[in-house]
Amino acid sequence: MTDLPLRNRRAVVTGASRGIGRTIALALAEAGADVAVSARSQAPLEELAGEIREMGRRSLAVPCDVTDPEQVARLAQTVLDAWGGVDILVNNAGAAGSHKFLNHPDELWHHMLAINLTSVYYVTKAFLPPMVEQKWGRIINIASIASKTGAKYIAAYTASKHGVLGLTRSLAMELVEHNITVNAICPGYVDTPMTEANIANIAARTGMSPEQVRRTLENMSPQKRLITPEEVAALTVYLAREEARGITAQAINVDGGTVQW
Repeated sequence: MTDLPLRNRRAVVTGASRGIGRTIALALAEAGADVAVSARSQAPLEELAGEIREMGRRSLAVPCDVTDPEQVARLAQTVLDAWGGVDILVNNAGAAGSHKFLNHPDELWHHMLAINLTSVYYVTKAFLPPMVEQKWGRIINIASIASKTGAKYIAAYTASKHGVLGLTRSLAMELVEHNITVNAICPGYVDTPMTEANIANIAARTGMSPEQVRRTLENMSPQKRLITPEEVAALTVYLAREEARGITAQAINVDGGTVQW
């Protein structure tokens, strides 16, 4: 019999229409979970939900802008009305942006905090009550190595991801009595459409070719490569398992050794 460690678990993944989120949603389904997927774009969500149903799992495709608390409330209500609860929450929605701090646009600062940090607050707050009631839950926040270290030109992004790490640790301590674990996964550069967009942005600003920029990012890792979405997804599935109940308040790097703490 195929091992399905997440059989009968109900999961929600934000930012699921592409990249890391899409890969995580499929990996959770492969492990046996029913998966509700959310992002702003309807068509990719419906396609993904169809793939999950083809595996024999339940799936819901619920468009949502996670920076809008009213839309987040509707997302939670839709899932809870359909499934009666949720066991696994993956806060994956996010974005990256860069600018020198001199003359830094306020709009970029507010956007990075909204999409990367405040969204985690809104979504977790919305889905937490049923986890507390059932005395079981897994909250997994997709953070970044920028949660632990800084770099030039990404002050807003770095501040937002540091905030995710602080929120993760505080929630883990508050929720431990309810048998809920809260962890962060901190990837380095991952081979996704978002990274491709960052490469194009850097190339346009520096005059480097996209190939040169990509090699530069690869060389930041001791392994001289970008991380794959599947690596992040595999760790997400493990943290969602019962066997991971002793892991909480952690920020686990998936970065080829770039950051060593």
